[in-house]
Amino acid sequence: MADKYDSFANKMLDSKDFKDSNIFDASFESILKDICKKNDSFKSLALLEEDFSNPLNVYCPSGARAAVAAAMATKKPVVLVVPSGRDALESLESIRDFYNGDPKDIANLEAWETLPHERLSPRADTVASRMAVFRRLKHPQSGEDGKSGKSGMFSPIRVLVMPVRSLIQPVVKGLCNVEPLVFECGNEISIELATKRLVENSYNRVELVMNRAEFAVRGGIIDVFPPTMDHPVRIEFFGDEIDAIKQFHASDQRTYGKNINSVWATPCRELQLTKDIQKRAKSLIGKIPNAQDMLESIANAIPVEGMESLIPALVDNMEPVENLLDKNAIILVSDLEKCKRAANDLVKTANEFLAASWHVAASGKGAGAPITFDKASFLDFGSVLENLENNNHQVINLNSFAIDKSLETVDSKEENENKVVKNNYLDLCIKSPQEFRGDSEKISSGISGLISNGYKVCISAASSGILSRLARAVRASGVFDFSAVQSKIVDGFIDTQSKIAILSERDLTGKSSSASGFKSPKRRKKEIDLLDLKPGDFVVHEQHGIGKFIGMRQRNVKTSNGEATREYLEIEYAPSKRNAPADKLFIPTDQLDLVSKYIGAEIPKLNKLGGADWAATKEKARKAVQEVAQDLIKLYSARASSSEFAFSADTPWQKELEDDFPYQETPDQLTTIDEVKQDMQKPIPMDRLICGDVGFGKTEIAVRAAFKAVQDGKQVVVLAPTTLLVQQHYETFTNRFSGFPITVAAMSRFQSEKEVNNTIKGLESGEVDVVIGTHKLLNPNIKFKDLGLVIIDEEQRFGVEHKETLKALRTNVDVLSLSATPIPRTLEMAVTGIREMSTLATPPEDRLPVLTYVGAYEDAQVAACVKRELLRGGQVFYVHNRVEDISKVATNIQKLVPDARVAIAHGKMGEKQLDTIIRDFWHRDIDVLVCTTIIETGLDISNANTLIVDHADRFGLSQLHQLRGRVGRGRERAYAYFLYDPSKPMTQQAHDRLATIAQYTALGSGFDVAMKDLELRGTGNLLGNAQSGHIEGVGFDLYVRMVCEAVEKYKEPEHKETVSTSIDLPVEASIPVDYIDSDKLRLEAYRKLASANNNKDLQELHDELLDRFGEPPEAFSILCDVARLRFKARDLGITQISSQGKSVRVIGLDPKESLWMRLQRIYRGVKYRPLTHTLIIPSPFESSLGTSAMSEREILDWVRQLLEDLAW
Repeated sequence: MADKYDSFANKMLDSKDFKDSNIFDASFESILKDICKKNDSFKSLALLEEDFSNPLNVYCPSGARAAVAAAMATKKPVVLVVPSGRDALESLESIRDFYNGDPKDIANLEAWETLPHERLSPRADTVASRMAVFRRLKHPQSGEDGKSGKSGMFSPIRVLVMPVRSLIQPVVKGLCNVEPLVFECGNEISIELATKRLVENSYNRVELVMNRAEFAVRGGIIDVFPPTMDHPVRIEFFGDEIDAIKQFHASDQRTYGKNINSVWATPCRELQLTKDIQKRAKSLIGKIPNAQDMLESIANAIPVEGMESLIPALVDNMEPVENLLDKNAIILVSDLEKCKRAANDLVKTANEFLAASWHVAASGKGAGAPITFDKASFLDFGSVLENLENNNHQVINLNSFAIDKSLETVDSKEENENKVVKNNYLDLCIKSPQEFRGDSEKISSGISGLISNGYKVCISAASSGILSRLARAVRASGVFDFSAVQSKIVDGFIDTQSKIAILSERDLTGKSSSASGFKSPKRRKKEIDLLDLKPGDFVVHEQHGIGKFIGMRQRNVKTSNGEATREYLEIEYAPSKRNAPADKLFIPTDQLDLVSKYIGAEIPKLNKLGGADWAATKEKARKAVQEVAQDLIKLYSARASSSEFAFSADTPWQKELEDDFPYQETPDQLTTIDEVKQDMQKPIPMDRLICGDVGFGKTEIAVRAAFKAVQDGKQVVVLAPTTLLVQQHYETFTNRFSGFPITVAAMSRFQSEKEVNNTIKGLESGEVDVVIGTHKLLNPNIKFKDLGLVIIDEEQRFGVEHKETLKALRTNVDVLSLSATPIPRTLEMAVTGIREMSTLATPPEDRLPVLTYVGAYEDAQVAACVKRELLRGGQVFYVHNRVEDISKVATNIQKLVPDARVAIAHGKMGEKQLDTIIRDFWHRDIDVLVCTTIIETGLDISNANTLIVDHADRFGLSQLHQLRGRVGRGRERAYAYFLYDPSKPMTQQAHDRLATIAQYTALGSGFDVAMKDLELRGTGNLLGNAQSGHIEGVGFDLYVRMVCEAVEKYKEPEHKETVSTSIDLPVEASIPVDYIDSDKLRLEAYRKLASANNNKDLQELHDELLDRFGEPPEAFSILCDVARLRFKARDLGITQISSQGKSVRVIGLDPKESLWMRLQRIYRGVKYRPLTHTLIIPSPFESSLGTSAMSEREILDWVRQLLEDLAW
């Protein structure tokens, strides 16, 4: 391997560093000026110097269209219509690169991800973006006068890009006149009015703002997450005046950065729930089949999923988007034929969905006139263009086909030899560059040829790193006379008149960094960790066991100055005697660190207060936990004492492989890749677990680690639990390593016996560098020449005996494990330093959330879903989890969609037959795969973007989540339909599961979905499945806490166990309800206070509450002072300080003789009970003869002094 590598490395290292060269000397604005000066055709079109025919057909390659739009925008507003949403995003960025003005002047009218009659709502950020565009089109504000004009919120649009779908979809009339809700510092608006307006704009009121289109009100603060923003904002009021606006992170709820002046809370729905709409909805209840629940919600002004499908029944007037465009706008149509085809497909599919959604809705039973849904349907594209022409819009078709020059007339040639005009045709004399596809010889000769013909050459790429690499490669081939510009253009062009050639990353390499409008969540910081208790939830108290949470209770306690209000958790336990009422326990909020929500697969049995059962259960779990901790420590010690091979630092070849990755890495991926490389470069064997939701890029990290190992002459084993995964990894690794001298082999049912034997020989001889296979690779008969790295995918799915083999491997070679099952953060902390862990929480840049629909099964809807996917050239997974009647289901699908190629796959099929079907589906020879949950993990088919699951109520939550992860892995919008049989009753648990899967649709929601299911399974990755019984016994949280303590004990045998301390004094120490009115958020604050370990933690909590809720009240300040006393008492080993009647009791201390004598002198009447380790001190808190009652501050000072005396 090293020999193969040296020549290329030397060539790369010899070439000059791109960043040292001075070639960043061009900009697209200056290039555009040059083109306008020297290319007369381009100039006459851009500056509209002639009276062209309407429509005008222009030969203009795709790469030059952004330049045309940017140039024309200097004279008139421009509308660019493109075939698809992705084309729109790419065009938007490209135009901004050419445009010599404010980037905000270029806007995109996004299209709904859903069809007009589909019972799915478009995303809130899509709608908000559209509403912003509608407002700017009809009510633009510019200049420094308009208060909103300053921020560019309502500035005029110079270039509006839109997919054809946006142009042909009618909108509710008057959307552009919806009064904008703008919050601006110094302006006045009451919190009540602001709340009312946010609700009218379809924002969802919540306790804690985590997602777009949510808002929360707390005292004089409103948190709101406008969908058009990257982060939510916190608006602070002083009375009715807006005092400050700050952005904050949803993950930790803390503000950051500078204050902002204003924010526009754009509406989140295009169906505004006005009084008229509510009235109309009420009148339609019972008249539209299957819409009763939806109409009832709308009648009560409650936004509901899919309500936009009822727009035509609820709204009288719709209008075409063309009516909203600037009267002087020029209409550019990019690829007329492609736009026509896209529009026709949309109309056809939308009609299918209309039939599926409201196929009986037009009956109009009981109504004076039939209900028609046609007015919301897509318009005919040809008619829309005709209307635009008739309304004096110049329509220009930018086509990819050149004009037949034999059609030229003598007159046109004489007029200008550089310009070709014939009737309604114009040739811009611009052509597309040749495709180089990364061929360095072609690139060298191609660019050299352009330069020798007098062309100025400019290369471009989206990121500076890729641009540097491209420029370096071009220079290495002997070409130096070119410039480079960092930009997001996707395609370049060659202008034969002005002699300018722009070559994009895609032109040169065949790949490009994608443009994406989806706002990815950033890597999460310290998370808000809500206790999230609801009345009826089961909880675990460390000392008393499993009980049922009844609620938060406020009780009055006697203080020196009267009474104080305290808050407690009321928990119900099993009755101590038969037929007796349940026992109740009131737990002070400072002991919340002893309480956790019970997480387990089954409904637990309640413990009795003071009973022996809980102590026995806990003791069993503790012993099991010690074994686990001991195993972990042994493994760690063995690894630490093993001085194995340390891998070399990165090489230029490593960089080349990584630069060839066709996508933009997420921040999490980059961090994890660095962590893996650092581990590999240490002499201690690596043992790292990478957790990430389905499709978040774990495999790419494995690819890079394997490549690094092979470069140092080591062999790599990749273990996968199923043959399907083996085949998939084989194809991925083979594809990524193509072009490098690396031999990749696979061992599974897909390989013949001869191929397997050759692979085994190759492993022993060293000819095979990377082998991918199932557990068969762990066979002791298989010998390796020099094994250096083992990569394990979904380790928890391997059997016990295989895990033992893997455990032994960990002490000798580097091991990298991958898991799609989330690992709880608490467990992650427990094993830090023993087993390293990385989490991928950020989705890939161009990944879109899967649109999820939960509803009753209907043949018509299933047919429409399948047809819609096939129309865009995609494939469908149809999951039916009963083998006995799966053939019947497949036959029905075939009948519903006769043109579809339907096949069946399930685990009981013969191996060869199953392999053939899966391969055919991979190679797109099958359109619809009717299958069981065999596809639940492993299959990664980016072309399959519709999932239909029937009888979804029979599936577990984690199964539904994993199934949904099979789609949406490419760049296309994906759909998941979870359907149930409406004729059969559904259990409450099934209903809750479906409600949860519908709710958690965001990318990365594996950490929210099925917490119970997933976290229980996740423990198997670290602790082994044998522990599940003990987890059930004590609950997941307490079990993990036990693991933490046991590991800590083994790490530091001398470590003294900290005691749990409670303090009960007659002071007003609480978080008032009028400061935090949400029980959930108040519980969160109490829990953080109970978990605080030092003054720094308390200060952080104070700062957080100040930031989120405003200045904390005096009662909270006293609560913090009590916590400080708790820290001191804990350090002394004291378990309790309480005021009881006329004495103060201190429990947990055994005073030495000298201390006891001192206490007797200072505190007259003090008593000590050695059996209970209790000091009883006469209380000075209440008034007595000659003294007044102590104030709360004096009581705290007295206890503080007592603790100092006890520490003597």
